[in-house]
Amino acid sequence: MDYKNIKLEKSNGVGVLTINRPDVLNALNDETIAELDACFDHIAADDEIKCVILTGAGKAFVAGADIGELAVCDVIAGRAKCDRGQSLLFKMEKLPKAIIAAINGFALGGGCEIAMACDIRLASAKAKLGQPEVTLGIIPGYGGTQRLARLVGYGKAKEWIFTGDIYPADEALRIGLVDQVYPPEELMDKAMEMAQKIASRGPLAVAAAKEAVNRGINVTLDAGCEHEAALFAGICATKDKEEGTKAFLEKRKAEFVGR
Repeated sequence: MDYKNIKLEKSNGVGVLTINRPDVLNALNDETIAELDACFDHIAADDEIKCVILTGAGKAFVAGADIGELAVCDVIAGRAKCDRGQSLLFKMEKLPKAIIAAINGFALGGGCEIAMACDIRLASAKAKLGQPEVTLGIIPGYGGTQRLARLVGYGKAKEWIFTGDIYPADEALRIGLVDQVYPPEELMDKAMEMAQKIASRGPLAVAAAKEAVNRGINVTLDAGCEHEAALFAGICATKDKEEGTKAFLEKRKAEFVGR
């Protein structure tokens, strides 16, 4: 599939999805959101892709939304823009494959929000993150008020969102917004190393684990554990579980088939 604003490359079970608008710091316009939405449908159906790295071209991950489009939004257009963006991020969270954000530079506004919808966030030491929407007289609209609070706590989320300040990667690491920080020249290699490791694991197990964690954070502990047990039971009926346990006992590498 051909895209104007993004590109998808595959290697050794890993799909590298790059937002490719470097001339505008990969700003998220409606067309880019639509292309990302279609691309994640393609990734979901592609059995060769077992893990995804999401990154940006040039010196930005995603520097935010397209301000030109925002400037002309009325109430109806604003709600439609939020609905499209939130739909994409929910699709990412429900994708039965792990997504690693390789935050190579600015991840601001919608860029920070899209990173938060990924499963794991790795950042360049030069990356800058923030939710500066209040400096434009608006608020986060792609779920930032909700995901940031869940990741770093209500107080810190309010500080970031209310001030609109932009923070360095080491501060994002300190509060738990990103999981690792690497020198810029090492970021993609480290992301690929992790992605290939995940891609070598049982794909049904990774998908079930992602579902269990994502669902569990929004329900009681009892309900989360009940859902985990149901997923565990289902996995026990798969060929991958049979192969994984057999390979361990035979001291060889497992050859998972996703069934």
